[in-house]
Amino acid sequence: MSASLATTTTASTDIIGQLQRAGSAEEFFQLLGVAYDPKLLNVARLHILRRMGQYLAGEDLAGLPGDEAAARCKAVLERAYADFVASSPLDQRVFKVLKDAVAPKAPRKAAFVSLDALK
Repeated sequence: MSASLATTTTASTDIIGQLQRAGSAEEFFQLLGVAYDPKLLNVARLHILRRMGQYLAGEDLAGLPGDEAAARCKAVLERAYADFVASSPLDQRVFKVLKDAVAPKAPRKAAFVSLDALK
C-alpha cells in the first residue's frame, strides 16, 4: 500500500474513530463544529444521534480524505438536528417503541360459537 493511500484511508477513518470515542452528544456537535440549542439537545439527544446514524448508514465514507469525511459527517449531523428543530421526537418516531405506539392494530376477529356448542 502506498503512503498516500494509507494516509487517505487513515484520515477518513480518523473522524469516525473520534466520533466512536465521543462520550456525549455534545462531543459529537463539538467535534463536527455544529451549533446547537442545549435545551433541544437535552430533550432529543438520543433521537438526533439515532437519526444521524440512520443517515450515515447511507453514506460511503471509505477512502475519503479526512476533511471531506468530516464535512459529510457534519452535514449529516446538521440534517439530523434540523429534523428535530422542525418537529418533536414523537413526530419523528426514530425508535421502534414509538413507531409501534401508533401502528395500526390488526382487527380482532369476532369469536365464533356455533349453536351446537351451546347445548
